[in-house]
Amino acid sequence: MSSRVPYSFIIILGFMLFALFFGAGNLIFPPILGQLAGKNLWIANAGFLVTGVGLPLLGVTAFVFSGEKNLQSLARRVHPLFGIVFTTVLYLAIGPFFAIPRSGNVSFEIGVKPFLSNDASPVPLIIFSILFFTVTCLLSLNPTKIIDIVGRFLTPIKLTFIGLLVVVAIVRPIGKFQEPFKGYTSHVFFKGFQEGYLTMDALVAFVFGIIIVNAIKGKGVTSKKQLMIVCGKSTAIAASLLAIIYSALTYMGASSVEKLGRLDNGAEVLAKVSDYYFGSYGAILLGLMITVACLTTSVGLITACSSFFNELFPAISYKKIAIIMSVFSTLIANIGLTQLIKVSVPVLMTLYPIAISLIFLTFLHYKFNGRPEVYQGSLILTFIVSLFDGLNSAGIRIEVIHHLFTKFLPMYSLGLGWLVPSLIGGLCGYYVSVLRKKDVSNPIRKVG
Repeated sequence: MSSRVPYSFIIILGFMLFALFFGAGNLIFPPILGQLAGKNLWIANAGFLVTGVGLPLLGVTAFVFSGEKNLQSLARRVHPLFGIVFTTVLYLAIGPFFAIPRSGNVSFEIGVKPFLSNDASPVPLIIFSILFFTVTCLLSLNPTKIIDIVGRFLTPIKLTFIGLLVVVAIVRPIGKFQEPFKGYTSHVFFKGFQEGYLTMDALVAFVFGIIIVNAIKGKGVTSKKQLMIVCGKSTAIAASLLAIIYSALTYMGASSVEKLGRLDNGAEVLAKVSDYYFGSYGAILLGLMITVACLTTSVGLITACSSFFNELFPAISYKKIAIIMSVFSTLIANIGLTQLIKVSVPVLMTLYPIAISLIFLTFLHYKFNGRPEVYQGSLILTFIVSLFDGLNSAGIRIEVIHHLFTKFLPMYSLGLGWLVPSLIGGLCGYYVSVLRKKDVSNPIRKVG
């Protein structure tokens, strides 16, 4: 019988989930969204909250609902090969390809770049990234409670400073909202929806789900119903906090354009707004906090990814994998934050629809009795459309396919062309599974 969970634990769990999702990297997307959306900031912000807050927490809930032990076992419901491929690609995306290098870039953009001349050479970024990922690697090779302590100590301070920054920005806005930038004049909600992909939180939700399940079970909860209730309440707390802070940061970005101009990325917006209100001392404090927070995030990601790939390839030691990832992340970080975000967009445009479909299929798992054909039909058609979305965002447009999709796929121009094919694929998969079941139960008998 499950034990009663005190509400104080649910609150703590909600704050923990908030802290997991609200990494230092996530700070940079709402401010630049506000800058670009201008007077349309609230519509764009609403779309961003769907994919930046709603989907990640829905992903955590889906994992808890699934009852699986890890992401690979969940993905195996589609097919064993899919379980390996999807999990591997996801860990690479939230690891050495994008999220880990981004942690170094954000630290540099906020903690170092504001104190350099505008025409600085790439040497400072090279030196900083080498130092940053050397420390990351050493801490990853020697796991210690120091990282947890720093993380727990730093999070309240970071939130207090960011909270103070956005409150001042709201009470004493830098300027008036400007006209929206190109791309934010129409279909603004869906533009914000796609910008939420950049957080990558819906992808890491499956990984964070493992932490939440273990934390709840640690309180003696055994029944699935109570697991879902506790998870639902804690995610509601996390969602509220994330929505408030993201919206405030979006507002801050939108009000900064009149005097600061349109900037290259959200890290630059944060740094310049901090300097505007609090001077160089504020910029230094913000830079130190973000750098340590990013370091904590980077160590956590290196550790998680190295552990996964060590299980997948046991012949290669955890130590070697951690070193390889650190070196690779150093190289990727040197393309710069703005370019890294640009490169990540096509991959995320391809991956996100698959992750979203998997989340909803997980909730419907028992409705179609977990038939693999339903998963396969839905995800195959989703992937076909999302792949071309990814290619389009990379500037590789196959005109014939683009014309067909634009003409026949509902909401394709909004970036949601995969939605109807996902539904149709699932229904077709269900029909195929029913036919197969009939063939097995009614074999054709030879008449002789």
